[in-house]
Amino acid sequence: MSPGAVPETETPRPGLRQALVPVVAMLGTQVLVSLAVLSLSVLMPAVAKDLGIAPKLVGAFTAVTYAIASGVALWSAAPISRLGAVRVCQFAMLAAAAGLALNATAFVAATILAVAFIGFAQGPINPASAHILSQRVPRAWFSLVFSVKQTGVPLGFAAAGVILPLLLPALGWRGASLAAAALMVVGAGILELLRARLDASVAPSGPSQGIWSSIVYVMRHPEMRVLGWSALLYVVAQHTFTFFLVTYLYEHCRLSIAEAGFLLFLAQIGGTVQRLILGALGDRFPRMMLLGWTGVGIALGAVATGLVSANTPYWLIGLIVFAYGTVVISWNGVSIAEFAALAPPGQVAAVAAVQTALAFSGAVVGPPLFGLIAAIADYRSAFFLVAACVLFAAVWQILVSARLRRTRSA
Repeated sequence: MSPGAVPETETPRPGLRQALVPVVAMLGTQVLVSLAVLSLSVLMPAVAKDLGIAPKLVGAFTAVTYAIASGVALWSAAPISRLGAVRVCQFAMLAAAAGLALNATAFVAATILAVAFIGFAQGPINPASAHILSQRVPRAWFSLVFSVKQTGVPLGFAAAGVILPLLLPALGWRGASLAAAALMVVGAGILELLRARLDASVAPSGPSQGIWSSIVYVMRHPEMRVLGWSALLYVVAQHTFTFFLVTYLYEHCRLSIAEAGFLLFLAQIGGTVQRLILGALGDRFPRMMLLGWTGVGIALGAVATGLVSANTPYWLIGLIVFAYGTVVISWNGVSIAEFAALAPPGQVAAVAAVQTALAFSGAVVGPPLFGLIAAIADYRSAFFLVAACVLFAAVWQILVSARLRRTRSA
């Protein structure tokens, strides 16, 4: 893959109706893997009690999951090219099943190993999905379709939050973990029924050029470089919101856990809907410009959230949290769609792997740093720093997008 490669030109594609099966298959895969990713967090109070470990270790486990996922994402392009994207998705779900089954053995070492298996499972899903969908979806629908697929993340998180606690009284945490593992195996089996159809290339698929070639290509590309680093910073905001909001509202604003959790639930619903809206807009307007202005909204939301206090009325806290959650959760599909659209022929999986690795890196470094700043200074300082970082990325994208548009129209 050379820096001078030209993005793939339009080739005859199936209509959106013919793309329905691939979209549903990749959405379902994302839901299941996201359920596996959040499962340990949901089960951690019961797991920690039985194993004699601190429940707060879930933060470290989450960081390890995303660190491993980031590395696996970079490595995934070659197996996708060699084995097929569906086969890689099947291996990912079986790895998640193995991790969940290991967790059910009720040994601390097994739980740590389970975290590694689940991180391995999460890594290749975005590159594999991008490879499949980019060949089967009309380019005019890229943003919407990739955004639909990305709704699998909050849907999977929601499923984990609803299904696993319901299983606890009857099965215990070990039984619930095994039930989740069984779901992964069923999902891998369903994909086997579709594999021949989905892994048949619509367009020629080039061999992987190697991890470092992909990284160099993205870092030298005038648009992908900006999009990639911006995704890292946006994920910092996204994950600090998701993982710290309830604690922040409980400790700083003196809400009950139920009240704070309800606001997080509403924000997740709003963000899921906004993913679809932003996806539709991304097929009508320049995506990088759209992502830039979304970043401005994220920065404003972070500032507003940092300004609330115990004296702020509940309705106003709810409005701010809902607005912030709606924008901070909404952007991922548009970013992946732009990477897919800019990728050279046959290299969608390779460049999507770099985007995924950068985004997951934000999930590794963001929450621990946010927690450290909140502990040393206060939550307000942490939210303001997040806002500053996201605003930098937003302005960077707006300026680069405007410059490129002027250059192309000259």
